[in-house]
Amino acid sequence: MAVVLDDFNFETVVIAQDLLNAGEECTQRGLNFTAKWLAEMDFAVTQKLDPDVADSLEYQQPKRKGRARYILAKKYFDVKEYSRCAHYTQGCKDQVSMFLHYYSRYMAGEKIVVEDESDKSSETKIAHLKLLHQDLGRLRNTAQWDGYLCYLHGLVLRKMDLPHALQVLQDAVNLTPLNWAAWLELANLIKNSEMLSQLKLPDCWMKYLFMGHILGELHLDEAALSLYEKLHQGVFEHSLYVKSQIAKIYYSLRDGIQAATKFSEIREEDPYCLDAMDVYSNVLYVQINQPELAQLAHQAFAVDKYRVETCCIVGNYYGLRGQHEKAVLYLQRALKLNPHYSYAWTIMGHENIEMKNSNAAIACYRKATEMNMRDFRAWYGLGQAYEILKMPLYSLYYYRMAQSLKPDDSRMLVALGDAYDKLERLHDAKKCYWKAHCVGDLECIALLRLAKTYDKLKETDHAAAAYCDYLRDSEKQGSGEGDEHHGQAYLYLASYYLSKGPQFLDLAREYAQKCVEYPTTLADGKALLREVAQRCQEENSRDQNSIFHSRQPLRRVGGEDSLNLVFTP
Repeated sequence: MAVVLDDFNFETVVIAQDLLNAGEECTQRGLNFTAKWLAEMDFAVTQKLDPDVADSLEYQQPKRKGRARYILAKKYFDVKEYSRCAHYTQGCKDQVSMFLHYYSRYMAGEKIVVEDESDKSSETKIAHLKLLHQDLGRLRNTAQWDGYLCYLHGLVLRKMDLPHALQVLQDAVNLTPLNWAAWLELANLIKNSEMLSQLKLPDCWMKYLFMGHILGELHLDEAALSLYEKLHQGVFEHSLYVKSQIAKIYYSLRDGIQAATKFSEIREEDPYCLDAMDVYSNVLYVQINQPELAQLAHQAFAVDKYRVETCCIVGNYYGLRGQHEKAVLYLQRALKLNPHYSYAWTIMGHENIEMKNSNAAIACYRKATEMNMRDFRAWYGLGQAYEILKMPLYSLYYYRMAQSLKPDDSRMLVALGDAYDKLERLHDAKKCYWKAHCVGDLECIALLRLAKTYDKLKETDHAAAAYCDYLRDSEKQGSGEGDEHHGQAYLYLASYYLSKGPQFLDLAREYAQKCVEYPTTLADGKALLREVAQRCQEENSRDQNSIFHSRQPLRRVGGEDSLNLVFTP
């Protein structure tokens, strides 16, 4: 899905003023993380303005009745005394105090759910949500109703898994298009590009940031990258948020070098920034860059050891060192801080897989998919866990889910092909391996699996061609040298050409000689070389006999005038 920025004709000063206004409104309502994000964007945008123009911008504070009561309640909210805040704002009629009242009730309820782990009743967990749903529903179509209350109502509906949450959150972003929290909640409900195309969104510059976010979440990485790069080249040139999103997309595109470069630039610009640094730790983990990951973990721990991102970074560090128990300990600490953080659940699932604890891994991956159904790594992890438990039908289902989220990822297709192969559905496996090769198989696994599948189907010519392509591609990419799979490929090709007749004996000898370079195929390679030598000797002997007979003198039979010529015996 392409997003055109030709109509992005919003002036920088207008965007800066919008960000300033929205940030103040969110601060007044206790939406602190949204206010922080808006302030960071405001700082980035004002760097594009003349300093005098930037300093002239200001927020017009509206007059408010019950100022002292509001200030007291807001201070209670800031120190996380949510119930006291709700008590002091009860009965207030202005929009800001009303939102603070209902939002503090929501936060109080969520705090109880997180802290009281002994109570597993789902009804108890959503009791506060039901009351909020009823109270907020009565406020609709009243004079006090605004985009912020609409957002809170949509948030409650989404938490309760009610179907009309999507429409309510659409209303929220149309009523208050600068509330970034409402956009993020709306994004949580978008399952595919079809749903995205049906949304009715406001004509606001914030829409483009939302589109970049949701395209990334839907794994439409090329479109997301193109959009973010255009935003980065324009008014959001100095935005660390946009830079971090670009880095994330490079990681999703499996371009670890570019991703690491972008994250390094962010750290140089703001060494105390922890936002998205857990993803950077994953990049370093995949690159097996232990020194850089150790440095990142130490710095994050020094900045704030109680941040979720810090716990995930340290967990990845211990995971890379093979200390999986310590890794799980830090990931559990991260989930204690934020039980809804799907990324931590997924990493903990990986660590349990490393410890051969498939049941615990399955529980973690299931939690991750509950938190974020678009997390293809969690679905893929479930497939792996059930594959370890030798339950191929289950693994097939979860690999299908992962592949549906990342249809052009060769890893998902190869895993799906392996599941079909275990179920003896060889033709389906063949299709998966072929598609994995076509979309770009960086590990050069697909062609190897495809060749083996052709061999099982007795399609020897296709198998030989696939093995040749596998050897050629892996040589180009510099992978697989000394790999036992190379030895198996050479062994198959040597046997294949040996069976093809005397005209292919030279090729058979060439591949057999390659076999002896690998320990796993050494004995078979020597045996093939002996057989090739014996075949060559037989062919040479046959040729010599033919030459010998052709050079013997002819004698006449039946007298001198007879024309019957025969070889002498």
